[in-house]
Amino acid sequence: MTIDAYERYPLIFGPSPVHPLDRLTAHLGGAALWAKREDCNSGIAYGGNKTRKLEYLVADALAQGCDTLVSIGGVQSNHTRQVAAVAARAGLKCVLVQESWVEWPDSVYDKVGNILISRLAGADVRLVRAGFGIGVKESWEQAVREVEEAGGRPYAIPAGCSEHRLGGLGFAQWAFELAEQERELDIFFDTVVVCSVTGSTQAGMIAGCAALVESGGRPRRILGVDASAEPDRTREQILRIARGTARLIGVRREPAEDDVELDERYHAGTYGVPDEITLDAMRLAARTEGMVTDPVYEGKSMAGMIDLVARGEIGPDATVLYAHLGGQPALNAYSALFQ
Repeated sequence: MTIDAYERYPLIFGPSPVHPLDRLTAHLGGAALWAKREDCNSGIAYGGNKTRKLEYLVADALAQGCDTLVSIGGVQSNHTRQVAAVAARAGLKCVLVQESWVEWPDSVYDKVGNILISRLAGADVRLVRAGFGIGVKESWEQAVREVEEAGGRPYAIPAGCSEHRLGGLGFAQWAFELAEQERELDIFFDTVVVCSVTGSTQAGMIAGCAALVESGGRPRRILGVDASAEPDRTREQILRIARGTARLIGVRREPAEDDVELDERYHAGTYGVPDEITLDAMRLAARTEGMVTDPVYEGKSMAGMIDLVARGEIGPDATVLYAHLGGQPALNAYSALFQ
């Protein structure tokens, strides 16, 4: 099968924008830097990388006759905010388990940002005391059971869509979309920098790019920057999802361990907590490009890209695409960092 065999429920505007980061490039004095902007890919609650993935999952939910999306994330989860808004757009109910993945002292942490938007969109938001973890959680399975017991038809969406069979399709499709944009721009991005936590974004990119190579395209480096602070688990999950997605879209060569590149130097030691390197990268991106990143995900991948270019680990001849995955609403919950 090819990726076109899978139904999509339209949630994004179309191809997400690609543009040069001229001032950041000049500041660093190395590789040519561009960005592809999943943070403005949709009119639904600020969009983001999960909105792209949910096109496939919502189509599947509707095909199965489900009436309730049930998902999980941290209190300031970008993913659950997107699930809530997408459920509203598709006319579905939504139950969200919001676990205390991040110990953050801001008194409004559970009242603003992503969780505020989820409540605004009408989701049944359930706060649960439980630590961070990228695997399947019991609290989420319990929520699915409760919907069934109440007579509903739940559609279970794991954190980040990542443990879902279709979770990698959105960014496999992203790879095909990028190849078309490269033809239009007459450019080739030899390096893609992307944040990784639950894994299906990078995994989908790996599978999609593998399919392009098999059809005569050029190979490229997909460089993940870990923000989970559990890089071994994230690396294993990326590989597993990449292999599953590759099978779904008819890639003949199974992705290998060497296809998963995950840099674990920039996660700041704890999921959801930035260090000064993260904050410096956020300031630099904002003050050179007006591009806003968040302290949980994109600030860390931005820190990785800036440092790797400055060190020359990404060489001066590289043409780099920064995959901006969204997440800016979480900034409201971290306001004390920027007083």
